[in-house]
Amino acid sequence: MNKTLIEKIAQKFAVGLPIGYMVHSGDYITIKPAYVMTHDNTGAVIPKFKSIGAEKIFNPRQVVNTLDHNVQDTSEKNLEKYKKIEDFARNMGVDFYPAGRGIGHQIMCEEGYAFPGTMVVASDSHSNMYGGLGCLGTPIVRTDAAAIWATGKTWWQVPPIAKVILKGKLKIGVTGKDLIIALCGFFNNDEVLNHAIEFIGDGANNLSIDERLAISNMTTEWGALAGVFPIDDITITWLKNRAKFISQRGFEGVPSDADGIGQHPRLNLTRIEKLEKDILHADENAFYSKELTIDLTSIQPFVSGPNTVKVMNPVSELAKKEIKINKAYLVSCVNSRVDDITEAAKILRGKKISEGVKFYIAAASSEVQEESEKRGDWQALIESGAIPLPSGCGPCIGLGTGLLEDGEVGISATNRNFKGRMGSPKAQAYLASPAVVAYSALTGKIDYDWNEIQVEVIGNIKINSKEKLEAPKVKIIQGFKEIIEGDLIFCHQDNLNTDGIYPGKYTYIDDFTPEQQAQVVMENYDTEFIKAAGAGDILAGGFNFGTGSSREQAATALKYKGIQLVIAGSFNETYKRNAINNGFLVIECPELILFLKEKFGKEKLTVKTGLKAKIDFKKSQLYVNGSSHSFDPIGEAAQELIVTGGLEEWVKKNLSQ
Repeated sequence: MNKTLIEKIAQKFAVGLPIGYMVHSGDYITIKPAYVMTHDNTGAVIPKFKSIGAEKIFNPRQVVNTLDHNVQDTSEKNLEKYKKIEDFARNMGVDFYPAGRGIGHQIMCEEGYAFPGTMVVASDSHSNMYGGLGCLGTPIVRTDAAAIWATGKTWWQVPPIAKVILKGKLKIGVTGKDLIIALCGFFNNDEVLNHAIEFIGDGANNLSIDERLAISNMTTEWGALAGVFPIDDITITWLKNRAKFISQRGFEGVPSDADGIGQHPRLNLTRIEKLEKDILHADENAFYSKELTIDLTSIQPFVSGPNTVKVMNPVSELAKKEIKINKAYLVSCVNSRVDDITEAAKILRGKKISEGVKFYIAAASSEVQEESEKRGDWQALIESGAIPLPSGCGPCIGLGTGLLEDGEVGISATNRNFKGRMGSPKAQAYLASPAVVAYSALTGKIDYDWNEIQVEVIGNIKINSKEKLEAPKVKIIQGFKEIIEGDLIFCHQDNLNTDGIYPGKYTYIDDFTPEQQAQVVMENYDTEFIKAAGAGDILAGGFNFGTGSSREQAATALKYKGIQLVIAGSFNETYKRNAINNGFLVIECPELILFLKEKFGKEKLTVKTGLKAKIDFKKSQLYVNGSSHSFDPIGEAAQELIVTGGLEEWVKKNLSQ
């Protein structure tokens, strides 16, 4: 069967597969990623790592620690935290980048960790960014990071894969940031939620690496788990230029896994030449669950918001509304690279920022700032009145100087404008390209020098039905039940968030027992649930079950209530990871959920259906009411986690062997 690029990369980094097994979308696999990055949250991963009995890093060359989130905080408490992280990294012999070196994702690209054709994970949602270099970058949770530190491995379910076909070429003055804003705003009905995306088409060939990185980065906001560009001449040229730059710049040390004596361990011509001889491509006629097409010639400078990426407007339209701004931002991992700073400097050189506007700038890395200073761009922004911040995340995540206050309006070249993220929930946050942000800072309102005739975005979507093949018989490991049966209890709500499943007010009560968790489960969704649900029941939920915060208790509370497993139309990916990581099984079966919605409607939040479900894991079939429904096979990687009681117990078992 033909395979996508993402399936091919996943195959390369999967371990423990049966001989001849071909990885495809939907498979649960054990992965050994090339690298795992943690940032300030390293401080939270360390105790997890120690609690599972680990004493040393399985492969120090696999682990990267960066400090980038709270770099403006020079309090004794934060400096102590940073020192503990650095001491841990030094003692364990892992690669460490201190505060001020840059944002972790930028470092991963600059230093060659995010290499084309490899799989790299990070305990941060914007690890999608590595896809701009043809690297399968995807987020994990902190427990996964601890597992990789200890064993080199964790698990992954290959998501459904969508193809985004880029046609044509962007007009002069339009950037990759405008394109991803358009994709988020035009396809704004969760079309790619929890998918992995492959960008293809002649339009991709016309995008620079910086633009690709920005687009891949914001596939996170679009709802995707990865956004990968093809490995092509543009990629190879960037790698060679980067290797040449590093060779001239010099670098610290050469770990033992370096390709070639005296060369940078990851970015060197020897490794790049190997890549050129064996570039991965998607096979022709590979299956994609969805195909989205967009015409780049129809893209113009756009602005997201306020307070959502699902709403976008041409900047020319917003300019007519005279929307005054208080703050502007050129910071973050999505748009603070050299070219971005150059674009802003072109607009502001020799001019002054509008009175009453504060314009904050922070380079994506110290190296970016150094290069921008050499070009004179950084100084041009400072002379215009811009306020420099240390290289790091800062206001993008609501930390440090320059946050939005009540009633203020901000326009930002960052990636996320959720309500309250950059400061007060009573503020309004818009997203735009660096050029639009700089021009708006100059004029004091959302504005840009754009006089082209406005056109409608041209795009469409095609949903493909996978050919139904006879499901392969799944090997069932010792201790995993081949058949599960139980009464179905139905909660129809789509987008049921984790606060509905497990109220936030209990989240930080550290001594809250399993029995207490079980007594408050679904309290914010339906107080009748606790009476209706019994031990041994199977819960059927709606689509995007478990959206919202990453609290693990939203999975464990259902487990402690005695629910055998949850079947949903689809799951929020973080919820799915937390459930499996805690030994709690979840299955996606949209056909069954649509049947239950039609049969029971939405009148009652919780329904004791009177139906029994029988789940055959060997055949990957679910039987309800005389009908059978297929689901993705629960492979050995997932089975092991259920049998051992979760990822931490799985790690302990592996360490004891």
